[in-house]
Amino acid sequence: MNKRPKLIATDLDGTIVSHKGVISQRTIDVFTRAKDMGIHVFFVTGRPPRWMGEIREAFGFGEAICCNGAMLYDLMNDKVLQEWMITVEDQLEVVRRMRIAMPEMSFAVESNDHYHREIAYVPKWDIGLDNVGIGKIEDVITRPALKILGRCSNHEFTSDQMVEVAHRELHDLVTVTHSTSRDSLIEISALNISKGTTLAMMAERVGLTADDCVSFGDNPNDFSMLQWASRSYAMSDGHPDAPSFATAIAEPCEADGVAKIIEQLLDLPA
Repeated sequence: MNKRPKLIATDLDGTIVSHKGVISQRTIDVFTRAKDMGIHVFFVTGRPPRWMGEIREAFGFGEAICCNGAMLYDLMNDKVLQEWMITVEDQLEVVRRMRIAMPEMSFAVESNDHYHREIAYVPKWDIGLDNVGIGKIEDVITRPALKILGRCSNHEFTSDQMVEVAHRELHDLVTVTHSTSRDSLIEISALNISKGTTLAMMAERVGLTADDCVSFGDNPNDFSMLQWASRSYAMSDGHPDAPSFATAIAEPCEADGVAKIIEQLLDLPA
């Protein structure tokens, strides 16, 4: 693996976007250099498209996989290209099972054009989209969704503990992960949909394999992407399990860890 990658795939928050929401100029510069060298750049994130405006403005290029692999998104034209949704039936079954297994959990559902939450689900980011909430999420599950979000708003359980229970209850139905160890929140996608599966599909579409790609990430929703790419870097300040899914470790985002690695990779022969 002493050749320059042909595709760079990176998580955003905690990987190239600092915990304060900052993208460094060094990061922007090296990604721009990669793009100018003909390398495919994919921003692979748990974010929905409505949170991608700052990425579009910061970089001005790149392709995007949003909602943990559930959406292929044309970043520059703000257009949804393809979606892999959770059916209404499966959404209702997810909620039914988890209400029994973890009664403390409340729910939200998310798609490109709608977001609904239960009153008990206290949002940290989507303030303004649903300021009212509803009593039971089942009352608004009437169409396919990109993600179901499960939260313990009183922090009775950690995200890791919630994922463990949800894996046990839902492994045959959906994909469960999380993107923050600092919260009590899990993210649920359609069965077999993840950052890694969608990235592999996108690479294949442009004639590339895992050997042509490098990936960067910090949390469990990145593990599939780290594991798939032949070269991958876990952020040193990320989830403690991340290094076991990656081939190497990068310095923290605040130290421009990803930028430093890419600078080295771009100097390799094509």
